[in-house]
Amino acid sequence: MTGRPAAGPDHSRADAVTVSVLSEMNAPDPRIGRLTQSLVMHVHAFLVENQVTWEEWLAGLDFLARAGQWTTPARNELLLMSDTTGSSTLLNALNRHRPAPEGPATSEHPLLSDAPPRPMGEVLATEEQWAGGDWTRVHGHVLDAEGHPVAGARIGLWQAHGAGESSSPPRGSRALLTTGTDGAFWFRTVKPRSYRLPTDGPGGEWLRATGRHPVRPGNILVRVEAEGHHLLTKRLFAADDPLLALDVSFGVADGLVLDFPLHQDPVAIEANGMPGPYFDVTCDLVLTPGTPMAEAEA
Repeated sequence: MTGRPAAGPDHSRADAVTVSVLSEMNAPDPRIGRLTQSLVMHVHAFLVENQVTWEEWLAGLDFLARAGQWTTPARNELLLMSDTTGSSTLLNALNRHRPAPEGPATSEHPLLSDAPPRPMGEVLATEEQWAGGDWTRVHGHVLDAEGHPVAGARIGLWQAHGAGESSSPPRGSRALLTTGTDGAFWFRTVKPRSYRLPTDGPGGEWLRATGRHPVRPGNILVRVEAEGHHLLTKRLFAADDPLLALDVSFGVADGLVLDFPLHQDPVAIEANGMPGPYFDVTCDLVLTPGTPMAEAEA
């Protein structure tokens, strides 16, 4: 069939399609304009570079739609994808623009949003975990950028219960501590153990399709809020964890890995309310000045 020439650009050419789409975009916000135009250019380039078929494109759209449908207040499948593609860690690395004595940050976690208030010395472990040993004491100070203690800092804590189930988000223990005038904090727990991310949804499909495992090394998630300071969120890993180099979320970084020295002094054991020899971990949390709602990135 012979048709008439197009009144405008010939959209049978791939480059003409991209040019036309970009020419129609006129976002009033310059930053949104830059991001959306860049997104269109990269998506179009991906389609051309890989000669994507309609069948493949529709499968990808269906995958994204199902990821949204699987998302609940307790389980964000899209955040899971962000983590397991390394995007969350990459964003942290790209946003290291603030002076940051606080060390590497980590991505936010929804389970920290409503941690229950607890007193200092709280046991951040289930009764079953606590009965199994590997007792641990974590202590330190919340400090400002000049090394002064921060009073009234709110420290949210989350720790996985262990290996977990592949059909649900990792279960964990939560607590919210508040520092006094000396900025000190401490809590008791067990040495962090590895756990599995859920694999029954689209995020699990992605891992299987790319030949990946769903395991994270054991860690303690910490979030610190204080008036006049940036929000700080980080995961704390044990230096001797055999899975440090295999984190499915690529979250292990210098400054997040801590030693867990064993203490066997009977006086210290009794003073800290431990059932026996325990790991003693020191961790100071240093904040940078700013608005609390803005998360500090190192």
